[in-house]
Amino acid sequence: MSLAPLERRRLTVTGMDELGAYQVLRVADPDGPAPDPGQFSMLAAVERWGGGQDERPYLPRAFSVARWADGEAHYLLEDVGPGTHRLSELGAGDEIWVLGPLGKGFTGPADGRRAVLVGGGVGIAPLAIWQDALLARGLPHALLLGFRDGDRAVGANMLRCARVATDDGSLGHHGFVTDLLAAELDSEPHAAVYACGPPQMLEATRALCAERGVPAQLALESGMACGFGACYGCVVPIRGGGYVRVCVDGPVLDAALLDEVEAHAGAPA
Repeated sequence: MSLAPLERRRLTVTGMDELGAYQVLRVADPDGPAPDPGQFSMLAAVERWGGGQDERPYLPRAFSVARWADGEAHYLLEDVGPGTHRLSELGAGDEIWVLGPLGKGFTGPADGRRAVLVGGGVGIAPLAIWQDALLARGLPHALLLGFRDGDRAVGANMLRCARVATDDGSLGHHGFVTDLLAAELDSEPHAAVYACGPPQMLEATRALCAERGVPAQLALESGMACGFGACYGCVVPIRGGGYVRVCVDGPVLDAALLDEVEAHAGAPA
């Protein structure tokens, strides 16, 4: 597991790419540790962060590392609030605070199982770097992605050979990405599922895999203030009682640990 330095780093933005309804923030980090697929970073703009009439945004925001290549990290953004809006304004040459990589990432499939990657909305981000790792290891996999509409489905171009579902039927399968997952597991039950997306999708994935006895790893998202386990702001309950902290015990958790995926523990749709 890659461990971040115990302090945030002041880095330089190398670019911002448009990707349909999303943006890809690129950050130069030549001296930082290479992240494991599924790990995340806490991001905040150096300028105009914690300012304005209501002092928002104040806390840094957690983002999965979507790709890592040649000392450059990529993060997938959707402008949905004060933090993501400020980050979406950044351009080449601007500076950004980065704390990461943090948390625990994906582990490879065992027992000869075929990896099945399932993503929804901005939850596709950690699947991009995970697919890169699987391709580098020559491991076969299927990639299933779901989006609200065609504009967001452009995000599938960040990955390779995806089968796509859209809620409005504007691209690919008209329906949920879990419809594609059920069909995939019908044809290839000896699989291991890796999922990240909105909580409803993650819960449907967890339930489907539990019913079929298929191992699954879920990348959760929950409100984080620190990113290293001190604030207990991101706890989720686990099977049999007790809690885990998404930032240090996850964000990737074995689905068997959960009775359900709570409504706050997923990425935006």
